[in-house]
Amino acid sequence: MTTLFEHAKSASRSLLLLDDKKRSAVLMRVADSIEQHTDELLRANRLDLDRMDKANPLYDRLLLTADRLKGIADDMRHVASLPSPLGMVTKQRTLPNGIRLHRVSVPFGVIGVVYEARPNVTYDVFALCFKSGNACLLKGGRDAEQSNLAAIKLIQDVLQTEGIDPCAAQLMPSTHEATEALLNAVGYVDLCIPRGGRKLIDFVRDNARIPVIETGAGVVHTYFDKDGDIEIGRKIIANAKTRRVSVCNALDCLLVHKDREKDLDTLLEPMRDKVSFHFGDYGREWMSYDLSVRIVSSLDEALEHIQKYSSGHSECIITQNEAAARRFQNEVDAACVYWNVPTSFTDGAQFGLGAEIGISTQKLGPRGPMALEEITTYKWIIEGEGQVRP
Repeated sequence: MTTLFEHAKSASRSLLLLDDKKRSAVLMRVADSIEQHTDELLRANRLDLDRMDKANPLYDRLLLTADRLKGIADDMRHVASLPSPLGMVTKQRTLPNGIRLHRVSVPFGVIGVVYEARPNVTYDVFALCFKSGNACLLKGGRDAEQSNLAAIKLIQDVLQTEGIDPCAAQLMPSTHEATEALLNAVGYVDLCIPRGGRKLIDFVRDNARIPVIETGAGVVHTYFDKDGDIEIGRKIIANAKTRRVSVCNALDCLLVHKDREKDLDTLLEPMRDKVSFHFGDYGREWMSYDLSVRIVSSLDEALEHIQKYSSGHSECIITQNEAAARRFQNEVDAACVYWNVPTSFTDGAQFGLGAEIGISTQKLGPRGPMALEEITTYKWIIEGEGQVRP
C-alpha cells in the first residue's frame, strides 16, 4: 500500500505541469473510449451483477447499461468543457508596506474515495479529480470489482497513451485492509471522501487519521402543506420516490398537513402499484419501494419532525404559500432545500456542475453537491521588493 500511495503522490505533482487544455483533451479521449468499449464494460459489469440478488437495493446502483455509459461519457465531456477551477484569485490586497497578497485556488493533491456498488463513481471521481489537478485513489466495493477493474484499465490506458502517469488514477484492492490503509495514509492522502450508506460513512469518519468530508446518507422528507397544489404534489412526490429508489436523494418520508389528509389517497395514487406505505418507522433511509407517511398538525410540527429525523441532505415543501415556503427554507437545516421541486434534482450534473464526487451533509467546508471547485483548496501567494518585518 505504501508504494501505491507514493506513486499517487508523485503523480499528483506531475499533474501540476498540465494545462487545462491538456486536461480537457484527455477527458474527452476517455469519454470517447467509454463509448468505444461499451460492450467490454458491460461484460465486466455483468460478472458483478450475476453475483448479486436482483432484490438487493444496491442492484440498481451496480447496473450499467449502454444508455448509462453514454450518460457517463456525456457527463465527462461536460466536465471537460467547464472552466478550470485552478488558479482562481479569490482574494487579493496590497498591504501598506507594499507587499502584495493573492489567495489562489490549487488542487488538494491526492484524494481517496471509498464507495460501494457504484461503478459510475469510478468515472465521475476520475473526471472531477483530473480536471481539478488531483490524483485519485479509488476504493470501490467488492460487489463492483470487475466493473471497476475494467473502468480503471480503460482510464489508465488513455493516460498512458497521452504520456501522463497512469498512477494519477489508481484502483485499490477491494478489501477491508485496503480501506484501513487508506484511512491511515498520513502524509500521502490529502483528503478522503466516503460515498455509500450510513454504516460506511460512519466507519470512515470514526477511523480516519486523514481529513474526511462526510457525504450523505439521505433521510429525505417532503412536506405537503395545507396550501399545496394537488397536481404539483402528485408529480413531485412520485418523482422523488420512484425515479430511482436506491439513490440518496430519493424520498423517504412524506409529511401531510392534517387539513389535506382527505387528499392523501390522491397524492399517493400514482405510486400505489409500486410503493409500500408505512405510517410510522421514521428516520429511515429506505433505498427501496417503501415510504414513511405522517399526518402533521402544522408547519411547526413538520419542521420539528424534520429537525429530529433529517440527515441534512435534501428536504422539500410543496405549497402555494410563499410565506410558508420561505420559512421552511430558512429553518430547515439541510444542504439542499426545495420549494415545489422534487429532491431528485440533488445531483451535481443537474446543478450544472458536470458531475459530482458526493453530496456533502457537513457544514465545515463544502456542502451539497461537490464538484470541481469543492475539491480544490487554496494557498496564499505573497510578493514584494525586499520588505522586512520590524
